[in-house]
Amino acid sequence: MCRHVGYLGPATTLSGLLLEPEHSLLEQSWAPADMRGGGKINADGFGVGWYDTPEAPAVYRNDRPIWTDEAFREVARIVRSTAVVGAVRSATVGMPLSPAACAPFRSGKWLFSHNGKVIGWPNSLSSIASRLDPAALMTLPAPTDSAVLWALLHQLLEQGVEPGKAIRSLLVEVEQCAPGSRLNFLLTDGDQLFATTWTHALWVRRTRSSVTVASEPFGPAVEWQRVPDRQLLTAVPGRVTMTPIPGTESYD
Repeated sequence: MCRHVGYLGPATTLSGLLLEPEHSLLEQSWAPADMRGGGKINADGFGVGWYDTPEAPAVYRNDRPIWTDEAFREVARIVRSTAVVGAVRSATVGMPLSPAACAPFRSGKWLFSHNGKVIGWPNSLSSIASRLDPAALMTLPAPTDSAVLWALLHQLLEQGVEPGKAIRSLLVEVEQCAPGSRLNFLLTDGDQLFATTWTHALWVRRTRSSVTVASEPFGPAVEWQRVPDRQLLTAVPGRVTMTPIPGTESYD
């Protein structure tokens, strides 16, 4: 399984958020604490997205392990942003290794990351993927379960479906097609943050002016709260709500 981090709040350097803290995303790439059988390390690439303008987030992705990329260390030391999504990847067997396969995926103002695995891929998603426009399928960033999930979610967003409702409906539908899948989503438009727990861990840290969600806590452990399974978390800086996702039983 992959690891991801989402942040909204006062401007921070990418390094201060993702590389420098104790058990940071950087450390989680080689020493994750909670993979739940989804591999041992996250060495199949990484990606970081941040908002230099509200309408057009920037993305840096590499199919090498994050700890080998000296150029990113220099970028991360300088770049500051009020909204960030970072992810390190442990690829499912058979999935391609390329920068395009690494989260976060970007479209317009949106950044998206998926931590998990769709059981029975690709056949299990064929029925719901058939409703995608053929051009969308042919221009997927990579032939992976995460990229298809993003295409399906983005289609709902483009149709005007409210983000939380779009996420909930897609999760329940995928669970029906591919029971037992791991579907921890992370979605932001730079102003709001949406995250799910679906058979994998997620933690949240909030202050008066910021909110951070992560697959594993980093920095002072006392600041973090574990998010129960089968929850949709919706957050803006300083405020977090959690809503149970109906349609399936919790694994907690």
